Amino acid sequence: MEKKISSAVYLINYHFVWCPKYRKQILIQHIAEELEKTIRTICLTKNWDILELKIMPDHIHLFLSTPPYESPTGVIKILKGVSAKRLYSVYPELRTMFRKGSIWNPSYYVGTAGNVSSDTIQRYIQEQDRNFSPG
Repeated sequence: MEKKISSAVYLINYHFVWCPKYRKQILIQHIAEELEKTIRTICLTKNWDILELKIMPDHIHLFLSTPPYESPTGVIKILKGVSAKRLYSVYPELRTMFRKGSIWNPSYYVGTAGNVSSDTIQRYIQEQDRNFSPG
């Protein structure tokens, strides 16, 4: 669905995927709940619309709509930075699991999508639970 700001009509959707360092399967139970709450709060504060969010034990899928003045690099920096700070404050024991104090792998995936592929991406993210096998 197209959106409007004072100077533009836009449809900008990003599919982000990122994971903890060493692909550790730590995004479970209370940690996953806190991470989801944090991501939703960030997006609400920044006026970014979450189209789909799935937190797997070792990675996150986020399908997001942002205004045109937001860059993908800026978005992921905020998401990773704020969420890491929040998780470390709520779960200080995580600091012992990661060297150099960084919970997230520095890499990430970002893809863009318009109307045609949005449904496909949403379906893919929704089906992650069925396709995931630990180990």
